[in-house]
Amino acid sequence: MTDSDAILDRLMSLHPKVIDLTLDRMHRLLAALGHPERAIPPVIHIAGTNGKGSTQAMIRAGLEAGGQRVHAYTSPHLARFHERIRLAGDLIPEADLAATLEECEAVNDGQPITFFEITTAAAFLAFSRVPADYTLLEVGLGGRLDATNVIDRPRLTVITPVSIDHTQYLGDTLEQIAAEKAGIIKRETPVIIAPQQEEALRVIENRASGLSAAIHAYGQQWMAAPDRDGMIYQDDIGVWDLPLPNLIGAHQIQNAGTALAALRQLGATDLQATAAVTQAEWPARMQRLTHGPLVDLAGAQAELWLDGGHNPAGGEALAATLAALPRRPTHLICGMLNTKDVTGYMRPLAPHAASLTAISIPGEQNTLSAAETRDFVTAAGLSARTAESPAQAIGQIVDTDPHARILICGSLYLAGRILRENG
Repeated sequence: MTDSDAILDRLMSLHPKVIDLTLDRMHRLLAALGHPERAIPPVIHIAGTNGKGSTQAMIRAGLEAGGQRVHAYTSPHLARFHERIRLAGDLIPEADLAATLEECEAVNDGQPITFFEITTAAAFLAFSRVPADYTLLEVGLGGRLDATNVIDRPRLTVITPVSIDHTQYLGDTLEQIAAEKAGIIKRETPVIIAPQQEEALRVIENRASGLSAAIHAYGQQWMAAPDRDGMIYQDDIGVWDLPLPNLIGAHQIQNAGTALAALRQLGATDLQATAAVTQAEWPARMQRLTHGPLVDLAGAQAELWLDGGHNPAGGEALAATLAALPRRPTHLICGMLNTKDVTGYMRPLAPHAASLTAISIPGEQNTLSAAETRDFVTAAGLSARTAESPAQAIGQIVDTDPHARILICGSLYLAGRILRENG
């Protein structure tokens, strides 16, 4: 265990509720720290239900291709906490992370604060001490009351596609959820709006108009679409004729368009636009695993894939991706949290699956058991079996189909376990 691991374990105990949406505790701690959030480089603040991470990765790739230094904050992490904080392009060093966490812990002085809040404060503190040109800030949950929403004047806000998720915290209608996401929009700050359902778009645009925030919405001020063997982006300034995104899936074209619309507002060049779609890296989004113990277990004739999508919109995007791949029997290994709409996630995937093996997510308190996931999957119209572990599930599949395409899916937390287990 590293020093930062020990500190992170202690921070988990400072507030009994994992999620408790309010900004009061965050404002208190940031004031005690000397307001580091006011001293960080210009912020591009990103909210939405799906596509936040991919969009952020493409914006970062584009900015860095132009020689700019970029801080980035994202959550959750997959294999190591350090993934959440990038300082001028590089993952935060262990010594810096441990020192920054300890400083926040000492200043907080044992007062109630959630894990996400205090670690977000630590990220702001780290960002304030390292020079950079931009800070990419991904919302953790919602937007209006998210711990990241303490930036008074971001350079730009971005709303990726909004769909139903986290209803216990954000509301059970699309309009309510969109209102929470739109809470990051600030007065006279341009907002990039990804493709949205009509109900969500109306809420977001009303919020932006009320704050005199310039609107740059898909289908109005910009568009992106597949074109021959690549994609095209177009807005009032001009056209970018680009390769397809290197992140796999048709939905990545809309994520790329959103990133390009943001980059256009930041004065990006043609070279930066190309880099955004061809150089972005974002693990566990339809990621092909090519080496490691689990790949060895699957054997040379099988394919092993990993995806962290976990809500109905994520299931639809994944189903479209599978439909576009070369035909091959696809066997799913699925583990999900008990806060998710499992049937809604699985329903679009069912027609593309030759089989499904349900597992629990190792080490996760809120995991569904393998049997519970199996029962939800059955309700979605797909017969399923269970396994005790990802390795056992892979073994069961390749015993019957050595040429299988195996897709491990259902949760970013499961994806993180797989990446750690696979080395």
